[in-house]
Amino acid sequence: MDKPTLDRRTFIKAGAAALTMPLFIPSHVLAGNGRTGANDRINMGCIGAGRQGRGLIGAFNRIEGVQVIARADVQRDRGDYQDYRELLERKDIDAVINATPTHWHAIVGIHAAQAGKHIYTEKPLTLTIHEGRRMVEAARRHNVVHQTGSQQRSSFANYRGCMLVRNGAIGKVKRVRGYNYPSPWHNELPGQDVPEGLDWDRWVGPARQTPFHPGLLPPRGNPGWISMRDFSGGEMADWGAHGLDQVQWALGMDDSGPVEIWTEGDDFEPWVLTEPRGGRGQGPTQPRVYMRYESGTVLELFGHNHAFGAHFIGEDGEITINRGGARSDPPERVAVSREKLAEMQVQLVRSGNHQRNFIDCIRSGERPVADVEAGHRTATVCHLGNIARWLGRRLKWDPVAERFEDDDEANALLDYERREGFELPA
Repeated sequence: MDKPTLDRRTFIKAGAAALTMPLFIPSHVLAGNGRTGANDRINMGCIGAGRQGRGLIGAFNRIEGVQVIARADVQRDRGDYQDYRELLERKDIDAVINATPTHWHAIVGIHAAQAGKHIYTEKPLTLTIHEGRRMVEAARRHNVVHQTGSQQRSSFANYRGCMLVRNGAIGKVKRVRGYNYPSPWHNELPGQDVPEGLDWDRWVGPARQTPFHPGLLPPRGNPGWISMRDFSGGEMADWGAHGLDQVQWALGMDDSGPVEIWTEGDDFEPWVLTEPRGGRGQGPTQPRVYMRYESGTVLELFGHNHAFGAHFIGEDGEITINRGGARSDPPERVAVSREKLAEMQVQLVRSGNHQRNFIDCIRSGERPVADVEAGHRTATVCHLGNIARWLGRRLKWDPVAERFEDDDEANALLDYERREGFELPA
């Protein structure tokens, strides 16, 4: 099969056409004039049909009025197409699941938006900060719904905890203590023969040329691609996309972020993988990372708990938010009814099912609970943590311009040079 050049004529034509349209909404969403209404079926495709993709296929197929009708995957036996662009060309597909490895999220997400497809992208949203802004721009330009798979936002316990912090239940937040997330490894695994049916060149995609090794295929193994810097931000980005997302949501930072980042402790020493070894969820965790928001709140990443949340310390109390739970000191602070939450001044988006929220927003045109902008801002915090470790010095960050102040070396890490033929779509 030919190498997948990403300036394919179909996508140039589709992207140009979309620019001339004031709004794209699939035909089944628009009732009237002979068109069917919002209760009709939404057809979906899945790009990346591995473990996470299969789980999401099942979740969406359980929603009434939704059907996943096609799959694309670089492993021939897992998909109807090896080239995802063939799936995007189908006129009968309204939305796609983007469950590819992280280094493919941006290219697939932008191409899907250009093709007029609504998008559900697994977390973390991006491999780099620059990719995230491009994904937001594509979703807005082509008027598609783009949900990030930060599913804790659809848990009532997490929603309640973030609502309470956001509405001042513990007063002004002074400090937030988060998990000491590991940064990624450097991959030097030796090459092996590529299995039949796997398009390894396409799997590597925009990353540096990498020889095949079976230890890279699973997301988490010994240690798996999630721990490799070429393909992921390590657990700083993967687990951080859960825990740091709760920090961003609770602090009201879905369109912003910290303004200063620094480290304390031993210098960063990269872990180099030359042979498979037990390392699931592990990686370099020194130096410790700190971030300051413009409000004065300081985020500290040095603990060994709260991997999927954080501990918020305010002037009038403390709240801990973790996966599926929230507790407080004093304890009664979190004993708040749904009715009381509904009366609070600041209202966060309420979702009881993350996938259904995405589908509902396709039909309503509203922004989802984990909109692409929020996913980008959370991923940015994760990437800032890694960059601070790699450089080992205090950094000033401008969350409006999304650049470091007076630091060319740090700004060079906002993106990376992709292999020829795998550039970000224009």
